[in-house]
Amino acid sequence: MSAGGAVPGPDGLARCPWGLEAETMADYRVYHDTEWGRPVHGDDALFERISLEAFQSGLSWLTILRRREGFRAAFADFKIAAVAEFTAADEQRLLGDSRIIRNRAKISAVVANARAAAELAAGELDELIWSHAPDPAARPAPRTFADVPAITPESTALARDLKKRGFRFVGPTTAYALMQACGLVDDHLADCHARGSGAALSGR
Repeated sequence: MSAGGAVPGPDGLARCPWGLEAETMADYRVYHDTEWGRPVHGDDALFERISLEAFQSGLSWLTILRRREGFRAAFADFKIAAVAEFTAADEQRLLGDSRIIRNRAKISAVVANARAAAELAAGELDELIWSHAPDPAARPAPRTFADVPAITPESTALARDLKKRGFRFVGPTTAYALMQACGLVDDHLADCHARGSGAALSGR
């Protein structure tokens, strides 16, 4: 992501600069304006975000966005109960599915994470993740992306708690990206029109 401040788009609205990267403007702008930083609740919905963040590791988020529907089709719409039943044959099948990122370790991690999530009570994954949302008043609004951390004490604690429960590909950096994407923190820049659009609200 760019380290610059918010910049105006063709519609005159100021946005975080990554939402206006020239070659990817349409894809990123929609995601930036309608999803990133808005609260996500529900075990299956959060499992999807954990899975996509794991697949994004080492790649651009655009790569994941453009394959999102393929991921959903390949992974039973990220229904925890369904993915937890995937077999070794399913994992082998997914290695040949061109709609997704065909990485054996990441595919196996998603299946393992579904099994770990299935061991939790209904709503427990949601509660666990949101219990790590920091006080929104604890950090001033970032002026540029240079002010946005990659890891925080909360993301480190979240990663630790998920790993204790058997989750994989959930290091502190990935956990913080999850927190940003799912609205546990509001990292829209201070001058971005989307800041305060519902992010960092721990309640439903």
